[in-house]
This record gives sequence, C-alpha cells and structure tokens, in this order.
Amino acid sequence: MKIAIDAMGGDFAPDEIVKGVEIARDRYEGLEFLLFGTEEKVKPLIQKMDRIKLIGTSEEIEMGEEPVKAMKNKPDSSMVRAANAVKDGEADAFFSAGNTGAILASAIFIVGRIRGVERPALATAFPSFGGQHDEFVFMDLGANAENKPSHLYQYGILGSFYAETVMGIDHPRVRLLNNGGEEDKGDEVHKAAHQLMKGSDAFDFRGNVEAREIMEGTADVVVADGFSGNATLKAIEGTALTMMGQLKDSIKGAGIRGMLGALLLKPALKNLKHKMDFQENGGAVVLGVKAPVVKTHGSAKAKAVANSMGQIERMVQENLVGKTADFIKENAEKMKVKKNVK
Repeated sequence: MKIAIDAMGGDFAPDEIVKGVEIARDRYEGLEFLLFGTEEKVKPLIQKMDRIKLIGTSEEIEMGEEPVKAMKNKPDSSMVRAANAVKDGEADAFFSAGNTGAILASAIFIVGRIRGVERPALATAFPSFGGQHDEFVFMDLGANAENKPSHLYQYGILGSFYAETVMGIDHPRVRLLNNGGEEDKGDEVHKAAHQLMKGSDAFDFRGNVEAREIMEGTADVVVADGFSGNATLKAIEGTALTMMGQLKDSIKGAGIRGMLGALLLKPALKNLKHKMDFQENGGAVVLGVKAPVVKTHGSAKAKAVANSMGQIERMVQENLVGKTADFIKENAEKMKVKKNVK
C-alpha cells in the first residue's frame, strides 16, 4: 500500500512530516511512502530509505495562498504532485498537513469528486463526554468557507454513512450546528438547511445544536458550514490546551498537597488529555472524493503524522471510498435535494 505525502505542507514541515513517516514506516509493515518535496530540504532528514521514496519537487504551496490559483500556478508543488500520483494510480492515498483549501482543490480537481456529491467536506471523529458513544462525526471542518443549504443536507447523509460504516454507530442522530436550538435561528443558509434536513427521511435529524452542547453526546453527527466548523474546532482545541495548562500550573502552585492529589488523579487526567489531544487522533478525511485524502492539523507534529498513516491504512483496507461511492449510487434519489423538500 503506497501513500503519497506532501512533505512540505504544514507549520513544521518537512522535519515533523519526515519524522512521522519514519515512525509509521517502523510501525506499519505493509506501508510504502512516496515523499514529495524539495530534495535538498527533505533528503538530509531521512534516516533510512527503507520503504520511503523521495520524489523531488521545485515548488511549495504556502499556507496563506489562494487555493485554486496556487494549485493551477504551481504544478510542480509537493501537494499537486502527490495528488497526481493518486490520480495516476501510483499511490493509493494522499496525505498533507498543508493549506486546507488547496488540499480540497487538489482532491476535487485532481483526485476527483464522486458523482452525486455536490461539495466534498472534511470530517473527523470528535470526542464526546456524554451519551452512548465516545465520539461523534463533525463536518465540515474548514474545507469550504461558504456552503449552500444543499451541501449541509448532503453532509447529513455522508456523515451518517461515515458514523455507521467507520464508527459502528447504528441509526446515528444528526444535528445542525447553529447559534440557537430553535428552528428559525441562524442566517438564511442555516434556516433553509434546517428545513431540508427536517423534511428528509435520508437520516435521523434531531434539530439544531449550539457549539457549547456538541461534546455532551447530544448527536452522533454534527453538520456545520466550513467556517463555523473550523472556528468551533479551533476554539475547543484552544480552550482545552489552555485549561490543561492552567490545571498543571494550579497543581504546581498548590504545593505538596496538590502534587499528591495530582498523583491520585494522574490516570484520569492522562485519559482526558488523550481524548482532547488532536496529535493522538490522526487527521480529517475528505469525504466525497475518489481516493482516501487525509488532512491533518497545520501544526501537527510527528505523532499526529504517524497516526494519520495508520488511519489511512485502515481506510484503504476497508475500502471506505469504494463503499462510499456505492452508497451514494444506491441513494442517488436521496442525494438530490429537491426531491426531499416538503
């Protein structure tokens, strides 16, 4: 199984990307890695070339560049070359920690969109601290800055399929991220999306959900527009990091009694940190394209990169993309928004 990797994408690329690939190489015996990047920057970082092939590129897509323009104007960038390797059948999956918009553009225009999907989206399993399950599907996490109501409706279908197929959740409950629980809350896009989702039998829609409630186990799939989803994700991550840091400082400041208490609580705190640390949980999947495409956090370190490789291995082994395409074909009528409006 070969994974095409954008070695130059991310805040800590290429150092942490290469470290993560080498960890994954030693951990997953069945994987091979095609590293696309600037040869003079990447080659000195590779400790052992076993199951790693370096393909030199001459361009990089920066984090702040306009996505579609960057993809078109930089054909020899590490990201575009990696996506093309998947398109040409040289690799089974594509991974990057780079510019989110450019990854989505590469996924749609190079890897290709599955017929019937209006707009692919970034989805991830997010921790839940209540309800029947430890995780829920959260999408879109920033692939699309703007969405139409029809996109949000389709995310309900795709998210439900992912929750059932990958996470083993029967009859997943779907809710729409909004600024209030009432039906008439939000802008025109969210009001229209609510009516589409409410009037559909394609999934179990349970209404709106506020950002403060999404981790309480009130839904198995939370649908968001890309802007709101990404902002919510980063706000939760930032809050979690701040609170963990403050807790650590408070324990240190409490003297010997605080340290003894911390020792007793250590297993629980370690478990909490594990659930809230994105480095532990791999990346977000671009749902709706013709091959596995995984994007991890821009500030991802080696651990997150390595875990993403394991995530991709499972996706390929379980034929997630093929199953998704079959599901969309079988549910073509439900994917057509107009036929679901009441």
